[in-house]
Amino acid sequence: MNKREGEGWSRRNAEAAQERDAHANSSSPIVAAFKVFQQELDTRHDKYERLVKISRDITIESKRSIFLLHRVTNVPDAEGVLNEAEAKLDGVRQKIGQIAEELRGEDIYQFHRAFTPGVQEYVEAVTFLHYIRHRSLISLEEINARLVFMKTEKADPKGLAEAPPVGAHVLTFQVTPADYLLGVADLTGELMRLCIGSVGNGDIDTPFQLSQFLRQIHDGFSYIGNTGPYEVSKKLHTLRQSLGKVEDACYTLRVRGSEIPKHMLADVFCTRTTHMDTEEGVV
Repeated sequence: MNKREGEGWSRRNAEAAQERDAHANSSSPIVAAFKVFQQELDTRHDKYERLVKISRDITIESKRSIFLLHRVTNVPDAEGVLNEAEAKLDGVRQKIGQIAEELRGEDIYQFHRAFTPGVQEYVEAVTFLHYIRHRSLISLEEINARLVFMKTEKADPKGLAEAPPVGAHVLTFQVTPADYLLGVADLTGELMRLCIGSVGNGDIDTPFQLSQFLRQIHDGFSYIGNTGPYEVSKKLHTLRQSLGKVEDACYTLRVRGSEIPKHMLADVFCTRTTHMDTEEGVV
């Protein structure tokens, strides 16, 4: 037998073995079990991707609410801006209700990484709105109290265009303590921008209020230290930067406020902030 005949014989044997395996695998309990595993993994992957898309929508709408809230420093009707931001956040809560629907009967921590960016951005927007209205920090319990949704289930009989509701059930979504802390840490950056915007409009009282508030938040995060989630310790540096910029603005107001015209204070702070960022970036 030459080399070419040997290769042809080996190929035929391999094809025959594959046919035998195919007939055997069709009734194999192991193959059947792995097909079930495949369906479960595909279903879980599809759910994960849907949660990622919802989280992106939540992030976008929450950022729009934050941008809108920054207008309160330069508009005469601040209450109108706050009401508009509240309406936008109501829409965001409806999207969080979609997450609650997807997670019904599931372990939240198996999909947590899919939607945590959106939840953190929502916490940042809600805490920012609450601070502007009440000059205080909203609690985690207050945030979760507004994430209760009533969902109605409809029957789907064939031949009916509109199926009547057959029942209603309550869905709840619980923001985790880690997401709450990370959202509050991001809030400090928005408060720093609010401080600069307030000074630009001649408001010299808000920076001192913000300085005290940010100091309290910083002290609270300092108590956590390295015992909290890893992401919290990473954002502590950014929190300190925001606090330092607000305190620098208060120092300038207290020491040189009488020397600088009010319409130029914001430009002075922006210049000093840029200079501080440049120095922090030098190694």
